[in-house]
Amino acid sequence: MTDAKAQDPVERFQNLLKDDKYRQRLSQMAVHGNKTLLVDFEDIMACDINFTENLIAKPDEYIGYSEDAAWAQLRIEEPEYAEEIKKVKVRFRGLPDKTPLRFMGSDQIGNMIMVDGILVRAATILPLLMKGIFKCKRCGSLIELPQTDSILTYPSVCSDPACRRTGPFDLVEDESEFINSQEIRIQERPEDLPPGQLPRGVDVRLLEDLVDVARPGDRVTITGIVRTQREYVPRRGALRTFSLILDASYVDIAGKEQEIVQITPDEEKWIQELSRDPLVHQKIIRSIAPSIYGYSDIKEAIMYLLFGGISKSLSDGISIRGDPNILIVGDPGTAKSQLLQYVSKIAPRGLYTSGRGSTAAGLTAAVMREKTGEMTLEAGALVLADRGVCAIDEIDKMRPEDRVAIHEAMEQQTVSVAKGGIIATLNARTSILAAANPALGRYDPYRTIAENINLPVTILSRFDLIFVIRDEPKKDVDENMAEHILALHKTGESPVESPIAPALLRKYISYSKQFKPVLTDDAVKRLRDFYLQMRTTESRDSPIAITARQLESLIRVAEACARIAMRKEITVEDAQAAILLTRKSLEQVGIDTSSGKFDIDLIMTGKPKSLRDRLQVILSTLTEIEKTEGFADENEFYNRLLKEYDIERVEATRLIEQLVRDGMVYRPKIGYLKKT
Repeated sequence: MTDAKAQDPVERFQNLLKDDKYRQRLSQMAVHGNKTLLVDFEDIMACDINFTENLIAKPDEYIGYSEDAAWAQLRIEEPEYAEEIKKVKVRFRGLPDKTPLRFMGSDQIGNMIMVDGILVRAATILPLLMKGIFKCKRCGSLIELPQTDSILTYPSVCSDPACRRTGPFDLVEDESEFINSQEIRIQERPEDLPPGQLPRGVDVRLLEDLVDVARPGDRVTITGIVRTQREYVPRRGALRTFSLILDASYVDIAGKEQEIVQITPDEEKWIQELSRDPLVHQKIIRSIAPSIYGYSDIKEAIMYLLFGGISKSLSDGISIRGDPNILIVGDPGTAKSQLLQYVSKIAPRGLYTSGRGSTAAGLTAAVMREKTGEMTLEAGALVLADRGVCAIDEIDKMRPEDRVAIHEAMEQQTVSVAKGGIIATLNARTSILAAANPALGRYDPYRTIAENINLPVTILSRFDLIFVIRDEPKKDVDENMAEHILALHKTGESPVESPIAPALLRKYISYSKQFKPVLTDDAVKRLRDFYLQMRTTESRDSPIAITARQLESLIRVAEACARIAMRKEITVEDAQAAILLTRKSLEQVGIDTSSGKFDIDLIMTGKPKSLRDRLQVILSTLTEIEKTEGFADENEFYNRLLKEYDIERVEATRLIEQLVRDGMVYRPKIGYLKKT
């Protein structure tokens, strides 16, 4: 160690670069025409711990030494290329410790740190002047002046001894030296945010090859130097307070693909053993929110949502989503919100938001004005939850104009923005788990799902599975639930022991994402038979039980079922599990109470076929009467419906009121009806 300290820092760093790993990287620079060398901190620590400490504490000085050493070594490896580029930029990654964004402060000013965050805003790329060539307007002499400040610096005097004037000077842009620069803003990741706290953020300055490597919604790990930036008040000058900014040395993007949680070899072995357990599905279901009593079907659906299906990009440019969407409709006090909050915490990348406090811009993307006056995009909840789960509570309480924003994200898994001169499409590859309360306080089984909640059918039809939680008195269930809740409050712990700890379950979910099971012929046959069986109708007038959209939902659930067991193929058992769960969902929301048959139009259009047929009878009868009399007398109209179609007056009145609400029928005067 003493010998290392006695050596010149340039020599000490060059000793590291003589390793085969870095000699190869230097040679690759010449092949690809790069000017940047990437160095791993763990290699410097293994070689020279003293240099590592100085690099963190005095980065500006020691980065200079490392760049001199890199260029000197490049002259040995590739002398011609070294003379061509004149300078090598060294970038560092993998510091031994990460600094939470929340704890960045005055102690870190001037130090090199590494932070985790989520990119929420990226400005446009701007040329940054590094070396200005100025021309004296009086004598025409050219003056070279390096630029280090944020404000453009002009020469103080002309360099020509015969002139020595103080200006004016013009910047010769063609001969000056520029590099690309970009400012981004990163924010604390939702999963790292302490409860009840606003997320902290920091601006990051990217230069040269780092610009545009990340986009809003990406999870990033940034190594950089903490700088200060003066704050000004107009017409008063500089303040004593400074804002912090990070000069990036390296940007590592973790969010481009599925985030992999750090898993030790022992944990990986345990995960693989658990995946081979024939009861793995039941163990995971029992491990999901064990403090919440019951709801086995809903917990099974949540399990499939957490593991997800397989997204597919076809050769013709069409993408098919693999992330299931689930809606839970339930009476008040049935633990819907707790389920959603649990899922947002257990998912490797989860985000919870409430519909009551969410706007369209907050869910998708907001257009913000920078200090320079330029417009930039700031990512919203669905973009930040890319490759994860977005839990939306009280989705029925959202304003209609805000709710429209999630249509595209639910099916196309993108967010398109055309605001303030910005036209962009951002990824929102997320599963949506939503909860809603019945419009009339409690769920009415005699009304359709569309009548029970204030949600348009365009959103209802995009959910793969819909479940209803009804709070009905049942002696055995009530007794067990009371014992469960009392035991929970008495001991402060869940009375049901979880087979898998939450931290391990999170790692299991993350690890399983690397498996992409494919359909076997047997599974294809089982799914096809079920689909055709449900589509087979007694006559042309029978309701349609399911559509192709439900078939795709079945495939997604079957893929998730196979992924849980970490199989490479989807078996008949996986297909059967998907069919059973889909049937349970359809039995709750897809059966027409008047006919007792499955009718997918309850979800797709909000009106069952039996209701549409009766409405059509009323409209056609009204049209016939109008042809002769101009409009219809209500009493005569109701009598005719009873006589010809056996529709009772009470039901006819209800149907007429629905047509009036829909704007298809109106009353020109009291007691008379007319089509619009």
